[in-house]
Amino acid sequence: MLGALGAALALHFQSPGVGGSVTSLGNVTIKRPTTSTKRPRPEKKPPRVRVGETCWNNFGGDPMRTLARPHVNLGLPGKVIWTRGVHDLMEYPPSYCDGFLYVNLERDGTLAIDAQTGRIVWSRKSKGFMPSTPAIAGPRLFVTSYAGTVTAYRRSDGQFLWQLQTSLPIESSPVVVRGVVYVGGHDGKLYALKARSGRPLWVYDTGGRINSSPSVIGGRVCITNYNGLIVCVRRGNGHRVWAVKVRRDYLRYESFYASPSSDGRRIFTVARSGKVVALSLASGRILWTHGLGGQAYATPAVAGGRIFVGDLADHLSALRATTGALLWQVRVSGRLLAPALVVGNLVFFSTLEGNTYAARTTDGKIVWHIQMGKYSPGIATDRRYFFSLNGRLVAYQGRSTKPKG
Repeated sequence: MLGALGAALALHFQSPGVGGSVTSLGNVTIKRPTTSTKRPRPEKKPPRVRVGETCWNNFGGDPMRTLARPHVNLGLPGKVIWTRGVHDLMEYPPSYCDGFLYVNLERDGTLAIDAQTGRIVWSRKSKGFMPSTPAIAGPRLFVTSYAGTVTAYRRSDGQFLWQLQTSLPIESSPVVVRGVVYVGGHDGKLYALKARSGRPLWVYDTGGRINSSPSVIGGRVCITNYNGLIVCVRRGNGHRVWAVKVRRDYLRYESFYASPSSDGRRIFTVARSGKVVALSLASGRILWTHGLGGQAYATPAVAGGRIFVGDLADHLSALRATTGALLWQVRVSGRLLAPALVVGNLVFFSTLEGNTYAARTTDGKIVWHIQMGKYSPGIATDRRYFFSLNGRLVAYQGRSTKPKG
């Protein structure tokens, strides 16, 4: 019996592997539209774009997952332009481009919404939960689900284009760079797929469940997994550049739910234990760590030489990106599970207890509060906030936004 116990403990505390490239894809299939003798449905002409603004193409707003628009000065949320009840959970915020929002609902699929009016343009059902943000790339939209799928739709009308089916759930929010979709799965694999066809270009097996979303920084794709691994591979071929296994203590390794974010030189993430980790993008060397004092699942937001990260001990912390020094910490009555959002000199965050706050990035002073929200607060464009406040999508005019001439 003691021998069996020792073997079990050894298995639990053994060093996680660093993974490697995959040549056989196993139970992965690609579904495409069935052929028909009917004439193909013509593509709907999209409504005229009335809001020419910078796109928010994926979770985090950019391939580095910064969760920030530091140079956009909207001021505090002001007038409500419209509000849309979706009667479902929105754990992750929408994406946006060309006057349209795209949001995944936990149980009921994907919606395309007119950003001017809040009108639903089209909707598509899903077989599984969808705790992720859709990714936009030109005329296509890419969504993932717990049914183990990556699905491509035509953005204008939601027409099905292709679907990759894997053996385990996919919780990762995809990101698209130069015609390639990058996404991770619970099977531990990081996939690089052709955006046009879904065909895998390469697959890297990290050796542990992936709940996070990959970040693309220059020529590298970086991901975390539940076994305490942070790894960066080459964007073009999936070959490993470096891999780091992060320890919690002498016996145990960390576990990562949060995605990696980056300022272009460093990678930042936080372990479930609450340890924030900063690594060199070039070498993978751990530059500093900082304990938050509570469990954490939120991808750090990166802006202005600082990172902003919440924890389940009711804190939002601002750390210096170069050293990890604590600049300020604000405590609210509620647990912070989801990432924060930086817009100009404001950082927004929501609590599981149903409150959303804005704090000043300089000192953490709370300057705005509403009794709505639960997960990630939302996104911002050049002129408006779009907040995903649990079961309600709300468009706010920024108080500092100049009237359109």
